[in-house]
Amino acid sequence: MEVILASASPRRKKLLSLIYKDFRVKVSDIRELVPRDLTVEKCPEYLARLKAENVCQGYDKALVIGCDTSVIIDGKILNKPRNTSDARTMMQLLSGRKHQVITGCCLCHMGKTMSFSEVTEVEFYPLTEDEIEKYIVSKEPYDKAGGYGIQNKAALFIKGITGDYYNVVGLPVARLKREIDAFMSQDFTPEPKEQKKRINNK
Repeated sequence: MEVILASASPRRKKLLSLIYKDFRVKVSDIRELVPRDLTVEKCPEYLARLKAENVCQGYDKALVIGCDTSVIIDGKILNKPRNTSDARTMMQLLSGRKHQVITGCCLCHMGKTMSFSEVTEVEFYPLTEDEIEKYIVSKEPYDKAGGYGIQNKAALFIKGITGDYYNVVGLPVARLKREIDAFMSQDFTPEPKEQKKRINNK
């Protein structure tokens, strides 16, 4: 069976290799927009589903894995910083506080989909201005949600975590393995299109 990772993240690629030795990467071309009435906690799973469903078009027999990670604090999502000013603001906001990291994952195969979210709480030590400035001038913050990589230099900022460490890196690999096993054990015979139409018209 072909396996496709719908993500360009090198960190996710490395973690998925713990489950599958052979898989390919195909990045979706969707616009990452979410409904206004969707809670921030549900956004990663929603986007993961959009990515997986976009990539699985034309790959019905493949297992497509979509992912999206958000760093959330004060009810707001911290995306990838656009510049040093943005990265500085994020580090100042995270300094000395707890926040959530939520990764949404979606699996698509043979016309079936399922998705889930994994939540990890992360607490930062209070950061000095010098620590923040040294960090934001490095290349590390700018391709990561929330502007930090727990697996690299930002490891020095972490006071503690509650939950899956690898979820913060970008992929809850242990849970993902179990979800894939359960998902792939199901009956994947797609419903006939006529039957689907009748059901939708009820």
